[in-house]
Amino acid sequence: MATTQQALTVDHQPVADPRRRSATIVGWMFVLTYVTSISAKVWFYPPLFDGNYVTGPGQDSRVLWGAFAEAILIIANIGSATALYTVVKSRYPNLGLSFIAARIMESVFIGVGILAVLTVVTLRQDYAAANEQATAGLATVGDAFLAMQHWTFNLGPQFVVGVGNGCILGWMMFRTGLVPRRLAVLGLIGGPLIVASGSAALLHLIEPGGAVQSLSAAPEFFWELGFGIYLIVKGFKSNALTTTPPQS
Repeated sequence: MATTQQALTVDHQPVADPRRRSATIVGWMFVLTYVTSISAKVWFYPPLFDGNYVTGPGQDSRVLWGAFAEAILIIANIGSATALYTVVKSRYPNLGLSFIAARIMESVFIGVGILAVLTVVTLRQDYAAANEQATAGLATVGDAFLAMQHWTFNLGPQFVVGVGNGCILGWMMFRTGLVPRRLAVLGLIGGPLIVASGSAALLHLIEPGGAVQSLSAAPEFFWELGFGIYLIVKGFKSNALTTTPPQS
């Protein structure tokens, strides 16, 4: 009798929703992408573009922390996509894989940018004390690597993100109702805006990184931030996948 009662007690224990755990992981990963990307761009990297970094005194430790933050950003990007795939694969397996691929491509651009930054720091440390003629050439090489880092930002966070986080993720969340559809609409608006502004910047129709491109990124900014916070606080809607008709 005691064994039977214990079994019933175990059977009646609440079972944790695996989607709640996935939602928490995805949410915190999205928040981590904000912390790492913003800290690198706003706090750690500015000395790179203040004068001629390669031939100057430099702030190597500060810049290297920025590179490290972006390395963590890569982990958070891929982690958020793979954790989300476990939730959406039953409904949208192809789009789920497409989101992972978009996150990986974004991370590739970020990785190239990290390599450019590390190269600039190495050049400054190894050749900054060279003669005047060599220093002039060194400054040109350093500017080339910084231009590469700048374009990796325009092609990654300012273009690929619009496809992945905006269009693909926004569409999956809107159709499944895993998060409020009014929130997902921000992604469906912000994604195409980023793609359009990124294309215009690539073609030099607008200033890369200028006011127009920054303003166009606002809906996507609030979409991703709201998405991460919502998942941490509330998780995915429990009945979303059962109330939305399956899609082919």
